Amino acid sequence: MKIAQIAPLYEAVPPKLYGGTERIVAYLADALVDLGHEVTLFASADAVTKAKLVPVRDQAIRLDPEALKSDIAAHLSMLHEVRRRADQFDVLHFHVDLLHFPYFQDIAERTVTTLHGRLDMKDLDLAYKRWPYYPLVSISNSQRAPLSFANWIGTVHHGLPIDLYRFTAQPSGGYLAFLGRISPEKRPDRAIQIARRAGIPLKIAAKIDAADRVYWREVIEPQIDGKLIQYIGEISDAQKSDFLGNALALLFPIDWPEPFGLVMIEAMACGTPVVAWNCGSVPEVVEDGLTGRIIDTEEDAVTAVWQIGQLDRRQIRRAFELRFSATVMARQYLELYWRLGRLDDAASTPALMQTA
Repeated sequence: MKIAQIAPLYEAVPPKLYGGTERIVAYLADALVDLGHEVTLFASADAVTKAKLVPVRDQAIRLDPEALKSDIAAHLSMLHEVRRRADQFDVLHFHVDLLHFPYFQDIAERTVTTLHGRLDMKDLDLAYKRWPYYPLVSISNSQRAPLSFANWIGTVHHGLPIDLYRFTAQPSGGYLAFLGRISPEKRPDRAIQIARRAGIPLKIAAKIDAADRVYWREVIEPQIDGKLIQYIGEISDAQKSDFLGNALALLFPIDWPEPFGLVMIEAMACGTPVVAWNCGSVPEVVEDGLTGRIIDTEEDAVTAVWQIGQLDRRQIRRAFELRFSATVMARQYLELYWRLGRLDDAASTPALMQTA
């Protein structure tokens, strides 16, 4: 099968530091190539991929040192190039939200659009009602709730290469880990309170966006003492095996409808259990009592981290391999690609897809 993967241009594919969507596009493209398919990746030129790369920008936007740059212009230029080459592919798989909707309406039946973000924002419902014929994929079932009427054809959970992170049977760090982004909805403040109440050190590895600098400066930074609470900044994939693998547990104390939460399966890949708030995708990702604990209060979280050593880290790694490998993810997407092909052969694709 000839498959186009169309990535966002904000981060490299995969990202050099923080980044979720581009990371998944990278792993999916490589896994599809490994399964014998002809994959073309539309992305920035700093992508590292087994697929054929069509570079549409010299480098990813976020780490581009140019002060003035237009993400809209960059993405529109990429979509123009995808459209120009569209006849070369059996399936066009978009990961850029709904930016492509006005330009691919006549071939919507040959597209798949994975939505990677939150969907409870104003104006989204009107847009998805305006373009109802695009086949959509969610990354968790809970993500769909605000747009339950949309043309969903499946849910595919994220996956990682089996050998990306190293399994650690016996953690040596004696600390709790927080990994991701400093922002109010990710609740690093809650992670700090859990660590303080549990009397266990917390290491925070996270990026700080410009929009969250006030929250960092006023809420989080004053609590960083360099001893019990440590901030170590953004880390790369190469650093995650040590950071996550040597942690007693990953704290995932979110306060928003998280569409997936890639860091949870990154921890599981290292054998590290997850203590996560019962919110968004968490109940779909964490198996309570097997790969971590799902909790609702700080009191429950403190108890969970005190007891987390009772979980079998080998079983956590095994659960990751069975449910969240890149190959599992790629096979699930292939089933959807083939399904679209069968619907197309049956004629009247848009009408059939909306009842699928």
